[in-house]
Amino acid sequence: MNIVGVIPSRYSSTRLPGKPLKDICGHPMIWWVYNQVIKSRKLNSVVCAIDDDRIKDACEKNKIPYMMTSPNHPNHISRIHEVSENVEADYYVCVNGDEPMISAECIDKTIPDDIVPEPAYFGACRRLSNAAETIDFANIKLVMNESGRCIYLSRAPIPYPKGTLDFNYWKYVGIECFNKAALDFFVNTPMGNIERVEDIDHLRFIENGIPMYFKEVQSESISVDTAKDLDFVRTRFGQQKN
Repeated sequence: MNIVGVIPSRYSSTRLPGKPLKDICGHPMIWWVYNQVIKSRKLNSVVCAIDDDRIKDACEKNKIPYMMTSPNHPNHISRIHEVSENVEADYYVCVNGDEPMISAECIDKTIPDDIVPEPAYFGACRRLSNAAETIDFANIKLVMNESGRCIYLSRAPIPYPKGTLDFNYWKYVGIECFNKAALDFFVNTPMGNIERVEDIDHLRFIENGIPMYFKEVQSESISVDTAKDLDFVRTRFGQQKN
């Protein structure tokens, strides 16, 4: 199989502008993400999908492969689709550009063993460990059946524990595997009402019956969305260097 890793990395961010270039222990964030992703044993190549000359300069300085993509994409899945229009592959594995702590083991576990011709999505999830994480609307929660197929995603803690407390809450982790058929489906299908209400792109698949499968990974990775998140990662990486 030909499997391409894609790191979507845009400059504009409402909560943390210029996020890909934020310094973490002497290197920009995009450097840390790229150097984690290339440790994967299953990826044949890795490219950063960028939208700004400042990120381009950082990629060239750090010898990071990149593809300049449109700054007008409404979401990261649309940006990955642009890559898929120019690079042929059996699967496109997205690792969010704000996940500098992501591990190659988690990436490899997410990738399926076989090629699926129909639209399909494979993702990673981890168990939520405390109440603060569970109620945080920035953490996308998901419910799966016993086969690992996702039934629903929400920013709310789901399901509601009325009948029992014997349940694990699951959080989406920023690793996603798409085939070309799934990417084509996504960009050619209008946003549905549930996706609009929850503001979760992936619900476009759920609303239209496209299967989404998740595997549990052991990950301490966090999405760097705020200055507080950035300070946490800087501290963690600083401790590893000492």
